[in-house]
Amino acid sequence: MARNFMYGIAELKFGEKTVGYIEKGSFDWGGSKPESTDIEAEQVPDAPVLSLAQKNGQISPTFNLIQLDYETLQAMLGGELVGSTGSYTGWKAPTSLIQISGAWTIKLVSGQTVSIPNGMIMANLGGKLTMTEVSKLECQLKVLKPSDGSAPYEINDTVEE
Repeated sequence: MARNFMYGIAELKFGEKTVGYIEKGSFDWGGSKPESTDIEAEQVPDAPVLSLAQKNGQISPTFNLIQLDYETLQAMLGGELVGSTGSYTGWKAPTSLIQISGAWTIKLVSGQTVSIPNGMIMANLGGKLTMTEVSKLECQLKVLKPSDGSAPYEINDTVEE
């Protein structure tokens, strides 16, 4: 049964905007494993007597965004759009430190949707300027605790509108 597996990115959205094509093979959940501190006793040399949980495991997805229209550059990197709505002719990099965060949604080909209510995107222009590959935004999505204290992310069956 396919519902027992998670695979394939069908769509990645930041707020209501689909962010574009993700480079094949580049999406990785990233993050960190759970952490604990072991308590040792002199009288018990072969194993800890207690392990205290310190931190839950976390995800911090990384991916390369390869569809780089000017609106996507502005959404991921900040800065300014050049031109008028619907017919932008350029983009200018930000001149001050920026923090771009909001809700993210990852729809999977396998029929699930990953919802991240508070994700901060960290991105930089990368790749090469050659005739055999494209430039890309190398992205890391930092999953932060929502201000209402709810779950940092959730996975549900995809519900089509």
